[in-house]
Amino acid sequence: MHPEPNSPPPISELARRRLSRRSALAGGLATAAASFFALSPAPATAARGAGRGRPLLGFPTVGPSSADAVVVPPGYRSQVLFSWGDPIVPSGPAFAEDAGNSAAEQAMQAGDQHDGMWFFPTRGANAGLLCINHEATAERLLHTDGTANWTAEKTAKSQAAHGVSIIAVEKDKRNRWQVVESEYARRITMTTPTRLTGPVAGHPLVRTKADPDGVAVLGTLNNCAGGPTPWGTYLTCEETINKYFSYGDGPPPEGSVEERYGIGSEEPYLWHTTDTRFDMRAEPNEYNRFGWVTEIDPFDPASTPLKRTALGRVEHENAVTVRGRNGEAVVYMGDDTQFDYFYKFVGSEPIGKARAHGRSPLDEGILHVAVFEEDGSGRWLPLVHGAPGLTEDDGFADQAQVLVQTRLAADAVGATPMDRPEWCSVQPETGAVFFTCTNNKARTESVDAANPRLHNKFGHIVKIDEGGNPSALDFTWDIFLLAGDEASGATVPADQAFGSPDGLWFDPAGRLWIQTDGSQPLVEGAELNNQMLVSDPGTGEIRRFLVGPPDCEITGITATPDGRSLFINVQHPGDSGTPEDPRSGSNWPDYSPTGRPRSSTVVITRDDGGVIGA
Repeated sequence: MHPEPNSPPPISELARRRLSRRSALAGGLATAAASFFALSPAPATAARGAGRGRPLLGFPTVGPSSADAVVVPPGYRSQVLFSWGDPIVPSGPAFAEDAGNSAAEQAMQAGDQHDGMWFFPTRGANAGLLCINHEATAERLLHTDGTANWTAEKTAKSQAAHGVSIIAVEKDKRNRWQVVESEYARRITMTTPTRLTGPVAGHPLVRTKADPDGVAVLGTLNNCAGGPTPWGTYLTCEETINKYFSYGDGPPPEGSVEERYGIGSEEPYLWHTTDTRFDMRAEPNEYNRFGWVTEIDPFDPASTPLKRTALGRVEHENAVTVRGRNGEAVVYMGDDTQFDYFYKFVGSEPIGKARAHGRSPLDEGILHVAVFEEDGSGRWLPLVHGAPGLTEDDGFADQAQVLVQTRLAADAVGATPMDRPEWCSVQPETGAVFFTCTNNKARTESVDAANPRLHNKFGHIVKIDEGGNPSALDFTWDIFLLAGDEASGATVPADQAFGSPDGLWFDPAGRLWIQTDGSQPLVEGAELNNQMLVSDPGTGEIRRFLVGPPDCEITGITATPDGRSLFINVQHPGDSGTPEDPRSGSNWPDYSPTGRPRSSTVVITRDDGGVIGA
């Protein structure tokens, strides 16, 4: 278990320090911030659209909901587009309501638990490719009889339900979206050949019996979020890798690398019972081949997905790529674990130069980890072999080991442990980086300025300002908001309360979309399903836009270039269901009396055809 930092001053003193150094924020957010320090309710809203001429948020807020439905504002409509088990082309195998599809059929259907995604236009705002991550599987619902009588076929089906779907979508004559036949449509699963690239490729730590060269890896798993690169490819992030590997009868040794990466911390999938590469006693290096950011070319269906090892090996939540001051690739990334870190990769050469010479902009550069100081300043510490704490005497033989064991390297240089750093997004107008800290109920002994609450049940959002220079090694930071309710010291209006911010995305107009996954506060005395809200960071105004069905996470967000169609994912609705009663948690989206809940991609449009959120 990663240790908590040494105890800093109590939260009241931290709050006074933060308040004393804050510049005056516009409108509601400043007032809301003050409400945190006073532990009193925040006002609902401030003057909107300051300096813009009109407000960013133009929709009526949605109230709390526990309904088995996707709830959107009046004047909006939602359409289920692509659900677990749907064929990736219309001519493919149909979904079996009893979960009776074979592994081979699953490999040509939508995977389970849709997560991050991106829309790549092919015909303006009317058609494009959707790359959709499939993070995990609800094994009780994936198979007709759940996990009972486990077989190699069940392992194969589960592995086929992981990975990525690439589908072609277009509007029909009624302006409804549909999946269409396409040469680009494909599934990337746990049996798809991929390759390691960059400093770790070929290293002894990633060599296995099946791959003595340490380069060729079968599959990608636990694909969380991701996003586009400036050169038109898609990055998908491998997150919670620990739950796929069995260490045997007991946990790994205390203080071991395996323990630091969470091996043995939860009951693993049953893959290891029929596929020995997930049994660490038989193949100890296989798990080193996962936990990477993987690059996919959606426009080349014959291309091999590439695991870019220079970006480090952690539980990657998402990866946001921008151009640095000199035209190099800069990638921001969170490691979604309690007390883990926020990272930035800075490429070694301009993107255009690298590509002109047949090199990847992501294979050479320096990975950094963030330190958040108490006074609101911050530093990016390079994770480079030979630096203090990262020498051979410190247990790091070379740069490849630094990257395979990124978490240990970040521990060694003194990075700031955060409350589950997850999604991030870059503000279009300023270049500021916002990232979510979803929650951390394990923070029981100490707080710091960047993680100011004990038993952080509801999470918060942090803002990093690099002065418009993504390549900078110094920054300032602030807490953008504290989620939760009045009792937890939240800085959001009581009627817009939410918890566990996870997904995060700035649209081109500067609206910040916030998606939740986890504990939600009571609103108006009612329990609330997970939701999506929209914030105007310039004024601090925030409004609830969508609420999902029970047991779900709202995640994944992308839009057409004109902003008139918004795609989001509803992940694991009703996953509390059982093989005997699969509909006990939810029956969304099909509401079939013989069906089961299904993770789905949903398209949101306006009745008047306008821009979503405006």
